[in-house]
Amino acid sequence: MIEVQHLSKKYGPITAVDDVSFRADAGEILGFLGPNGAGKTTTMRIITGYMPATHGKATVAGYDVFDEPLEAKRRTGYLPETPPLYPDMTVRDYLRFVAKIKGVRANIDGRVDAVMKKTWVADMADRHCAKLSKGYKQRVGLAQALIHEPEVLVLDEPTAGLDPKQIIETRQLIRALAGSHTIVLSTHILPEVAQTCQKVVIINKGKIVAIDSPDALTERLRGAVTMFAQAQGPADDMLRALQSIPGVVRVNIAEQRDEVSSFEIDSDKGFDPRRDVANAIVGGGWGLLELRPMRMSLEDIFLSLTTEETASEDLAAEREVANA
Repeated sequence: MIEVQHLSKKYGPITAVDDVSFRADAGEILGFLGPNGAGKTTTMRIITGYMPATHGKATVAGYDVFDEPLEAKRRTGYLPETPPLYPDMTVRDYLRFVAKIKGVRANIDGRVDAVMKKTWVADMADRHCAKLSKGYKQRVGLAQALIHEPEVLVLDEPTAGLDPKQIIETRQLIRALAGSHTIVLSTHILPEVAQTCQKVVIINKGKIVAIDSPDALTERLRGAVTMFAQAQGPADDMLRALQSIPGVVRVNIAEQRDEVSSFEIDSDKGFDPRRDVANAIVGGGWGLLELRPMRMSLEDIFLSLTTEETASEDLAAEREVANA
């Protein structure tokens, strides 16, 4: 549904996007994740036809955004980081205006009512856009992106500046749109991707450093299986008992408070240590309070990938200097 091939964008000597390629399938939510300045917004603007690329190709619903821009735009809804609202218009009038310029001809009022209900702004229909809260402005911005029922939605930082309640509501709305729309969600907020997206594209310094599902990235980078155990008893004795379990490669005391200790237990990949850990603690006469697998967070994944990328670049630079 969205396919980007070898996309690059240069501003004079500065390369903002460097040979970026990825694909989002029909009905999928793809998270485009990276720090500020990584090239996310530039890529989004190229996909939506707001900006030309220096090199490469991008297609939306089978239409090339450079060779067939009008057809591609008809099938794309775009919410930029700052919603493009007209402050002197009411929400209803603004959405009617947007519907007309996006080519909606039949039952405009019905379409406006439906999209206001879907984005939870119907109660603000007669309020001027200038008087809306930040959260409502974001929702109206999403409503204008949906008004012509596009196949593809491109959302650039859709929860920026919202309060926690508004963030949760916006994420729920985005998840509800999956299936009927292909969604590219650009963000630098890690929980946004973990809680919303089925696929993750991580970009750093204009380059793609990883493409996969959050679970697959975790599995790929985790290596050893890590368990978290909390138990009551002598910390040193429990530590020795856990270290003696076959297949356990590392045990670390994460926290210790009075007689309660928390342990992080690494074991060989493919080995499930839960039964042996439980037996070691209970068999030693100590109280097992908690035992669960630890997942590598998306933050850990992102830092691992971007740090590795930066380290590789620094090493290459050092080699160039040494060989000069």
